[in-house]
Amino acid sequence: MTVAGFTSTGSKRPDILFGAAAGMPQQMVRANGCTVYATDGREYLDFIMALGAVALGYGDTAVTAAAIDAVQRGTIGALAPEEESLLALDLNAIMPWLEQVRFLKTGAEAVAAAVRIARVATGRDFVLGCGYHGWLDWCSTAGGVPALTQREFATIPFNDCDRTRDAIRAAGTQLACVVIEPVIDGAPSLEWLSTLRAETAGIGALLIFDEVKTAFRLALGGASEVWRIEPDLMVLGKAIANGYPLAVVGGRAAVMDAIGRTWISSTMSTEYVSLAAARATIAAMRSRNVPGYLDVLGTRLFSGLQQLAAEYDSRGIHAVGIPQMCYLRYNDDALSQRVAAECARRGLLFKRTAYNFVSMAHTEQDVDRALGILAEALASC
Repeated sequence: MTVAGFTSTGSKRPDILFGAAAGMPQQMVRANGCTVYATDGREYLDFIMALGAVALGYGDTAVTAAAIDAVQRGTIGALAPEEESLLALDLNAIMPWLEQVRFLKTGAEAVAAAVRIARVATGRDFVLGCGYHGWLDWCSTAGGVPALTQREFATIPFNDCDRTRDAIRAAGTQLACVVIEPVIDGAPSLEWLSTLRAETAGIGALLIFDEVKTAFRLALGGASEVWRIEPDLMVLGKAIANGYPLAVVGGRAAVMDAIGRTWISSTMSTEYVSLAAARATIAAMRSRNVPGYLDVLGTRLFSGLQQLAAEYDSRGIHAVGIPQMCYLRYNDDALSQRVAAECARRGLLFKRTAYNFVSMAHTEQDVDRALGILAEALASC
């Protein structure tokens, strides 16, 4: 194997998915709908769904057609593609608070761009965060990140109003922004979101919603639409282009104007295959009421997980998340590895950590089959 660490996407490593179990699927050759075809010759019912990047299902016909058309028109060029401004208008029609946007390729760099914009807009450096925002230096404590960089970032607890308020006030006029994932193993309280909105506004800091996972899944406008809290900046990713690499940072024009006082640019930001795929994805999201379907089907899955968790409560198993993105959490990591491996042996890819995702390609029968396999796996472990 010449790929360092087996694969370039850490969450797809066999040891992450299945632990040390032998005979597990390691690589795939194609995917369609909600089925993954692995190099071991087997087909797997998939609820990992490219770590949430696919909400319509793998190989959606309309999205594929839009991408092929963009490829045939050259993929990338010397000038800005018209799809860039057209997609910006599409997003503004859904989320009016996105008065201006910038396109990037990954959620990690889009959140980093949002933080840089906030630092320029406020003239401050310190950042508070809640959730996973990618691997880049500004929010990481991994090896190779300078200690001085790490000092400019601290975390706040999810759904804890008092400690969040205290942290924001303690940071005071040093605070550039607070960046949060609105959903972390469960729904946020409106009180917590309102506290964030009021406290950041009160000291002149910006509020950033990292909606890489939640936008176009909970609702077209994500958690901001569901809980009616408008952040200063929002980051979109994953499901926006149904598997094509695209992310967005956007917000009020007065805030986004700060982008002209820094430098955020890359060659591939304006390849127009992903932009075209995103336009087709959004059209499908609107015409097919995708968030509504994901809510109904996800509720079926989540309810089944809750029943399994209740049955195995004595073994430290809990159902966590929300219908659209959920999983079983285990107190015993070794048990989680055994269950994931037993599921794979029975033809199911089901993530043992956050999160599993339903898609438009899944049916009620797929959900019931997955729950049945999980029940068998748990009983065998």
